[in-house]
Amino acid sequence: MKRLASTPDGATSPSGMEPITTTEALAAVCARMAQHRYVTVDTEFLRETTYYPLLCVAQMASPDEAVVIDTLAPGIDLTPFFDLLNDEKVVKVFHAARQDIEIVWNMAGKIPHPIFDTQVAAMVLGYGDSISYDQLVQRITGDTLDKSNRFTDWTRRPLTDAQMSYALSDVTHLRDVFLKLDEDLHKRGRSSWVEAEMAVLTSPETYRADPERAWERLKSRVRKPKDLAVLIEIAAWREREAQTRDVPRSRVLKDDVVADIATQAPTSIERLGQLRSLPKGFERSRWGEQIVDAVKRGLERDPKTLPRLERFRPAPNAGATVELLKVLLRMTAEKNGVAAKVIATVDDLDRIAADDEADVPALKGWRRELFGDKALALKHGKLALAVEKGRVVTAERA
Repeated sequence: MKRLASTPDGATSPSGMEPITTTEALAAVCARMAQHRYVTVDTEFLRETTYYPLLCVAQMASPDEAVVIDTLAPGIDLTPFFDLLNDEKVVKVFHAARQDIEIVWNMAGKIPHPIFDTQVAAMVLGYGDSISYDQLVQRITGDTLDKSNRFTDWTRRPLTDAQMSYALSDVTHLRDVFLKLDEDLHKRGRSSWVEAEMAVLTSPETYRADPERAWERLKSRVRKPKDLAVLIEIAAWREREAQTRDVPRSRVLKDDVVADIATQAPTSIERLGQLRSLPKGFERSRWGEQIVDAVKRGLERDPKTLPRLERFRPAPNAGATVELLKVLLRMTAEKNGVAAKVIATVDDLDRIAADDEADVPALKGWRRELFGDKALALKHGKLALAVEKGRVVTAERA
């Protein structure tokens, strides 16, 4: 196996490069990378046909080398890779880290730490809402990434030169992006802002797929306790079935079918078969009886044991207040060079308009200092908005 060679202009070349396919080679490269302050990390995976993402390739770069790991190589043990991701002395740099971290959590039961998410950092520094990786690379380095291999089949072997180039390019450009963002964060005193956001990304609660809480991801607007009880049971059954079979949830039951079953609550195979949302004949499959049993379990639940459905009701005549808060948010974002989305959402504004003690991020930590306190002052008439030389400004009121 040859390591990546550096070209005179500082770029990297995959010429003669082969992926890491053995545990010994992986352990050696991880030991080298553990000597550095940071490593950049990315993954290529498939999840269109599975419940759990299938990790096909992992790529890493330290300041002086970059490698591609063939995670599907026969006999390879990824323990050195996972150990490096949990080395507290090394910062792991990702872009939009959630899916990458989810893979590590599912495979190793560990969450990489400490981490740095360049997408979050870019939002904090005003690069826009949820900026894509290739856009961020272009704005910081001026390079245009070739993304033509993004959707290639990463399970096929051998990996092509084009796939290798694509995989390496992601982590080598990520080094430049990280160094620039990290420097800007320190200059502007915002490193702690990003660290606070990393707490959510490194919390196990973010990644636990508890069947009993599967109903929370559904957008079904159930209102009756009976409907909620059935929804909880059906969603939990679907989650366990998808996990057991390792197939996407929609391959078991689509979301609209789960919602239909929750409201119709069929307690017999015959009634289940009458649901128009179910494929014809589905009720006669082995899953039909299991669904009916789940419905019955839901109907037998004590309503007092059900979770309370939070029904947020906007404050009467709060529309004008929310519109003013939107103007304040936009002004604050532009003035401070921060993406508005990372400061507050429209839902946050609705809740602030209704409740001074709303449990929203915009009223906590650095967001409160930047925006939340001003939002409450504006709401209560202690702060005014005005236009001065074509710009919106704030003015305190007695």
